[in-house]
Amino acid sequence: MRFILAQTGASGQVYGLRLLHRMLAAQAQVSLCLSEAACVTLAVECGIKINAHSPDLDKFLGDMDAKSRERLRYFAPREIAAPIASGSNPHDGMVIAPCSMGTLARIAAGTADDLISRAADVALKERRKLILLVRETPFSQIHLRNMLTVSQAGALVMPACPHFYHSPQTVEELVDTVVERILDHLDIGEANARWRENELAG
Repeated sequence: MRFILAQTGASGQVYGLRLLHRMLAAQAQVSLCLSEAACVTLAVECGIKINAHSPDLDKFLGDMDAKSRERLRYFAPREIAAPIASGSNPHDGMVIAPCSMGTLARIAAGTADDLISRAADVALKERRKLILLVRETPFSQIHLRNMLTVSQAGALVMPACPHFYHSPQTVEELVDTVVERILDHLDIGEANARWRENELAG
């Protein structure tokens, strides 16, 4: 399994962090790209201070084991010659988590002016999975039109809306309700924090 994971400047950096750990734990190979704005938000929300163009991945990955780290490859947001910018580089899906409204707009317009929007543009033209974990409220008409545009082009727009079916007790459990929906759509999910009919019936 080979995936692309990008994080942009919207709130909700924990979704991308948790998703990365879950992907690598599932033995997937992951190409990671952080925008400059993502690094600003990471510092505010998670206390992780790194440079998008030359990141200290030890700060970003924490205590992740060495074998998992070997399956991760990082690309800077202006590294437009990276393999993930080419349609000849196959993968099993791309996720932008979180996806800012600015990133959504660039994908909808097809401007492809950085590596993240270019990789997303390639995913659409090659008919590969593209999941956008959008994080904004309320949505303006511009946001909604852009979501419709990318959806019609083949992307899956997924608002970062956790659920409460299983009475989550921690922030991580709430985050996982969203992360596991993404993993479902990437065909690497496991039945954990999802709808469980037997619990509701009981």
